[in-house]
Amino acid sequence: MTAREELIQAVTQEVVAALSGPEPQDRCRDCQGSCAAHCSDKVRSVVVSGAGRISYTGDGAKVPGDLARYIDHTLLRPDATAAEIDRLCREAKEYGFAAVCINPAWAKRAAENLRGTEVRVASVVGFPFGATTPEVKAMEARRAVRDGAREIDMVINIGALKSGDHDLVRRDVEKVADACHEAGAILKVIIEAALLTDEEKVVASYLAREARADFVKTSTGFGPGGATVHDVLLMRETVGPEMGVKAAGGIRTAEDVREMVAAGATRIGASAGVEIVTGGKGGSRY
Repeated sequence: MTAREELIQAVTQEVVAALSGPEPQDRCRDCQGSCAAHCSDKVRSVVVSGAGRISYTGDGAKVPGDLARYIDHTLLRPDATAAEIDRLCREAKEYGFAAVCINPAWAKRAAENLRGTEVRVASVVGFPFGATTPEVKAMEARRAVRDGAREIDMVINIGALKSGDHDLVRRDVEKVADACHEAGAILKVIIEAALLTDEEKVVASYLAREARADFVKTSTGFGPGGATVHDVLLMRETVGPEMGVKAAGGIRTAEDVREMVAAGATRIGASAGVEIVTGGKGGSRY
């Protein structure tokens, strides 16, 4: 076993043990398994840093209210229309979301809609299966960036990862990282955690960091499952405090967002962004 493999195994064992160990005596009665402390001041600290291990289940009014800046307002349905993309962009501007996340065919339209605003355009590459070649993914990324995308969410080669071909996975990410960084764009790497073992999640996150990605991301939203607090904790522990972690898939409420941020997520992918920031009072789910 190589030194890297030993490190991955050690991190996996340590994090899984921590997540599944005996319950602390002071756990609150309504905790769902992600609570490490019960202090609103610490909740505020973790929102600022994005690197802590704290979940808060108390009074929501004590939690920082600016959730919108964590959210990529997302519409990746294959039947999305031009009118829906326009509406997505209007909502992103109105509520101050971090970005809109759309398929590459809509990157130019979204960029035109958002010109002059602080909302960024994120587009996807190798989506949703990750089964194209590194060269094709890099070309797709360059085209999306040319059309106005400033963030790229790529899907890793899941089959290569599960086959143990770590060199291919690393090269896959490196090619897209080069295409993004040469134009000043950000790269997020989707590992599709629901298809992976805990050890594979650690390996995927480690390889993404090694290949100079800016974020690791839990899910496409089209796989068998979405983001979980367990996966966000595992990914954060693997990549350390500096790299971004994006939780995506199945995030529908403000409480979902708070739990993911407390676990270490620094960005949230959600199609229900308006409902999250308005408490269900504005807009409708895509």
